[in-house]
Amino acid sequence: MNVRRRSSAAALAAIAVIGAAAAPAVAADPSPSSSPSKAAPSGLYGTTDPQYDGVWRQSLALLAQDTAGVIPSSTAVKWLTDQQCANGAFAPFRADPAADCDAKTPIDTNNTAAAVQALWAVGGHGDVVESALGWLKSVQNKDGGWGYSPGTPSDANSTSVVVGALTATETDPEKVVKDGKSPYDALLTFALPCAKDKGAGAFAFQPDKDGKLLPNADATAAGVLGALGKGLVAEAADKAGAASCTDADKPTREGAAANAAAYLTATLAKDGHLVSALGGSADQPDYGNTADAVVALAAQGGADKAAEPLAWLEKNAAKWAAESGPAAYAQLIFAAHATGTDPRAFGGTDLVEKLNATGPAPQGAAAKDTASANADEKSDEKSNEKEDDSPFGVWWFVGVCLVFGIGIGFLLSNRNKKQQP
Repeated sequence: MNVRRRSSAAALAAIAVIGAAAAPAVAADPSPSSSPSKAAPSGLYGTTDPQYDGVWRQSLALLAQDTAGVIPSSTAVKWLTDQQCANGAFAPFRADPAADCDAKTPIDTNNTAAAVQALWAVGGHGDVVESALGWLKSVQNKDGGWGYSPGTPSDANSTSVVVGALTATETDPEKVVKDGKSPYDALLTFALPCAKDKGAGAFAFQPDKDGKLLPNADATAAGVLGALGKGLVAEAADKAGAASCTDADKPTREGAAANAAAYLTATLAKDGHLVSALGGSADQPDYGNTADAVVALAAQGGADKAAEPLAWLEKNAAKWAAESGPAAYAQLIFAAHATGTDPRAFGGTDLVEKLNATGPAPQGAAAKDTASANADEKSDEKSNEKEDDSPFGVWWFVGVCLVFGIGIGFLLSNRNKKQQP
């Protein structure tokens, strides 16, 4: 396969991230990185310490800008590419990119897969993408899936975000196998039966300490996208998918996605949003996972299926995003994109403008009146670049925390496809 690179200086690479504060498919590593930062490094989106989520939020931010027709800052893109280790992997944050990664560097699959999706979308970094994909394939588990860290048991969230990286780069997950198992085989092991007392069609994050699978809304939203072969950025299905949960003798990934979507629909029906409770605290609205659920429902069954939680987000999510930062704005932009909603008029908030203001100004103009022009320019570049090929082989983190065991999963939260078989 070939990675087509942009020859124009105006075309740059970008990155995206997922999570509870910004959502799906990627989670932040709970273990400390080697050198915590006290101030946000130049080129990074957001002002909080990037120790646990730097690469994740940067990736989501860049991917969201690309999705909204904005050409990211070259400084912001370089910040991301500089975070890559020589073996192709990414850690949540490396304070000194010039220093070699070592055994203590907390590299992981989620941040690496998010960076792949972002950089592929903006273009021009085929070598970085190829190297990252090679590393991801090298740490695939024997069941076909991935855990957050190399060598850890597979989980639904990590497997789904890696599937997103594979499909974003036009790599068929069915052909990425370990011991005869593909990522889809692994995902189906986390899918629960339709009976309410058995899980009602949800996905589990991974087995608990007793080997039992428990329904997890975060993992379910991620699992829908993963089973459908979708990444962090997904569009509404052309036709409505199945609206109810149906068990089958031989489950398929499409069937598992439909069952999981039915679970999300039922769970959202009570309040119009998902809830979370941490540390014994009372249930709180879970904005990030609700945004992820909107993307999952739209991708599986069409935008209408996500209308209720989308309306809730438009009414309530602005304050959360302002407090949470770039990954949160990115998650909301992904939800808007998946449902055909204008991200520049999302419940009265211009999500794109707010995201742009959290980091380096995008190339050209970041103002709303130039977004369409930027999108048209990128479209022209993508058409022209087809003659300039270079050979290379090539669903949430924003809320920064991954709880191992049945945990919360990766909260995290593509266009310009430059690779062809």
